[in-house]
Amino acid sequence: MSTSTLPHHGSPVGPAPDRVALYRPEFAADPHRAYATMRAEYGGLVPVELAPEVPATLVIDYRIALRILHDPERFPADPRGWQHSVPADSPVLPMLEWRPNALRSAGFEHARYRLVNTAAIGATDLRELRATVGTLADTLIERFGRTGSADLVREYAGPLAFGVVNDMLGCPPEIGERIARGMAAIFEGADAAAGNELLTQALMDLVAHKRATPGEDIATRLLTHQLGLSDLELVHQLVVLYGAGIEPLQNLVLNTLLLILEDERFGGDLLGGSLSTRDALDEVLFTDPPMANFCISYPRQPVLVDDVWLPAHQPVVISMAACNNDPAIRTEDRTGNRSHLAWSAGPHACPARSAAYLVAQEAVDHLLDVLPDLQLAIPATDLVWRPGPFHRALAALSVTFPPIPA
Repeated sequence: MSTSTLPHHGSPVGPAPDRVALYRPEFAADPHRAYATMRAEYGGLVPVELAPEVPATLVIDYRIALRILHDPERFPADPRGWQHSVPADSPVLPMLEWRPNALRSAGFEHARYRLVNTAAIGATDLRELRATVGTLADTLIERFGRTGSADLVREYAGPLAFGVVNDMLGCPPEIGERIARGMAAIFEGADAAAGNELLTQALMDLVAHKRATPGEDIATRLLTHQLGLSDLELVHQLVVLYGAGIEPLQNLVLNTLLLILEDERFGGDLLGGSLSTRDALDEVLFTDPPMANFCISYPRQPVLVDDVWLPAHQPVVISMAACNNDPAIRTEDRTGNRSHLAWSAGPHACPARSAAYLVAQEAVDHLLDVLPDLQLAIPATDLVWRPGPFHRALAALSVTFPPIPA
């Protein structure tokens, strides 16, 4: 075989490739330009760094992503063969390390944990959930509605997502506040190890609280399931539920509001009734999904995919944002199209998408119903996006509006 036809980056016998750093502010500022550059240079599989000294492969080809997501035998989600090689103080380790839950397990264990989670989530009363969102939204809007301005990250979407998830899980506010601080530290990568410790202890306290005072909530249904999870297993199911519930839900609400406020296709048509909030949500899930790069697997042995070697025990990360915008499958009109990968696909697809859709749509609609003249306080091009390899998250979303009369 000539050198021109050798499998390229990642080959077990090849040189180490130059890697794209996903953790830098420059990437967060304009990821779509970065994806286009990656595609031109590397094709569908890109050598990246998730953090210093943490190499990975980023999948930006939609069809390759689907093949990987539907092939858990070759691409298991269990990271135990990988994590011993990562620096102990790596900011991404708490986000990716093995936990006894569905997100970080494979085979029988994954099926066991997923069964418990889907049963607990599936019993949620969506009518009660809608009412909870409305009550929380009213309370939050009342706090800033007479001022004529607000930061929707700090004053609306963040506390709303936090409040909804706490309510769904039956978590007392004082425990929930510790959980939120720990989860934020893990997502930000700032003192992630301390955040992980804070999160774990708070969740242990939540499990003890629900054993003593059970209720009609997801946490109680987890601990009373007939499969009988241990307290440690319960803690790590809750890690996933909080991780998937607060940060991504907050980002979905904010990114959808930004689209509606910035893009006249939605702002004008929403008032005219032509396009719905659901259409805006689906467009965001295509273009700027709240978790842009995730759905991580760890091949047990080197795998050759489209002439690229994916090394054993090294993360393979699906870029939902890049795959959704793959020129090979992209169409101009996406109204009603829900073929995006924002909820993942295959055996690890999100089991809570119906609840997430409901909460995000109600949160957006409620705000725009009460404040129909909402406007961005600064140009959209001046907004700051929080750095990090995984999320697509605004640092702030400042808006102005006519104050609500007392």
